[in-house]
Amino acid sequence: MRRRFCLAMIGCSLAAVGALPALAALGEDVSSVSTDRVQMHAQLKGTTSAAGFSVQEIENPRGTVVREYVNPSGTVFAVSWAGPSKPDLRQLFGSYFQQYVNAANSVRRGAASRRHFEVTQPDLIVESNGRMRAFRGRAYVPSLMPPGVTPGDIS
Repeated sequence: MRRRFCLAMIGCSLAAVGALPALAALGEDVSSVSTDRVQMHAQLKGTTSAAGFSVQEIENPRGTVVREYVNPSGTVFAVSWAGPSKPDLRQLFGSYFQQYVNAANSVRRGAASRRHFEVTQPDLIVESNGRMRAFRGRAYVPSLMPPGVTPGDIS
């Protein structure tokens, strides 16, 4: 009886996890920033506007700051991070995560490249570097970038 109860509880837990809404980021609409903030237990630090886009900045309890760049149509076209730990890239990359994983698996890395990592795909660019307690990175979708915005605008 107890074993059935435990198995039923495990089954319910797995079903609940599978029923969670997809977390969003790259390519998703601006409402995904709120979802990311809640999932990361982060606080909104602020929103700024620049020519052709806005940036929403959130910080998790460990001090990692994530910036999500939103184009005028309300779509997240880029994310960046800096802090003592990497954020959950699956969450930030959303539907682009599998493309990232596939590209990352094909990149050859030597000892010199352990601190710097780059993936360049036609519609996904990811740059990441750092060492323990000091990570930085950014990812963007070139086709979603507003006119006049360059990779240099994503920090």
